[in-house]
Amino acid sequence: MVFWILAPLMVAAALGILFVRKAVHAALLLAVVMISLAVLYLALEAPFLFVVQIIVYTGAILMLFLFVMMLIGVDTTDSVVETIRGQRVLAVLLGLLLGAVLVIGLAQVTLGTVVGLEEANAGGNVPSLANILFSRYVFAFEATSALLITAALGAMVLAHRERLSAKPTQASMAAQRMRDYAEHGKHLGPLPSPGVYARHNAVDTPALLPDGST
Repeated sequence: MVFWILAPLMVAAALGILFVRKAVHAALLLAVVMISLAVLYLALEAPFLFVVQIIVYTGAILMLFLFVMMLIGVDTTDSVVETIRGQRVLAVLLGLLLGAVLVIGLAQVTLGTVVGLEEANAGGNVPSLANILFSRYVFAFEATSALLITAALGAMVLAHRERLSAKPTQASMAAQRMRDYAEHGKHLGPLPSPGVYARHNAVDTPALLPDGST
């Protein structure tokens, strides 16, 4: 019953991630998918995966996504210019490989070659899961770790921007301030603090209150 309620909701939210225009809305829809998946884990008598899904993915990674979007701004547009050659071909090959893995996994589930949950949880969910992960499926576990590292590298690639001009140094910024002072009379020092009614921060010039008094 839980599956038939959450499965259409997860599919709709996943499709919404692909078609919504705002990144914040996509992150919120991703939260719906993650929480629904956690509930499915709980329905399958896998409390460890339920807790990990909520704490690690929904509580940590998704919040990190939201923090990054708040830092870089949700209105920024991505450049369509490829800065790394061959990334489209590599993306297509990796997509086909992922599709093949999904087809093989679904075929094994359909044909009944996967070990049932009763046998997997015979000694308790958490001990049995640890035993399976670090013995029979240790290669897949380590491959998942490599996949997470690859995802971090992918985030670095997506955030990469080619610099069109040299990064300004402290000497160049000081020279620019001198030119601004010579050409436009712009003050060399820092501006006064917010809320202070003064033209500059000199000690011999007192600040003024809103009524004009010193």
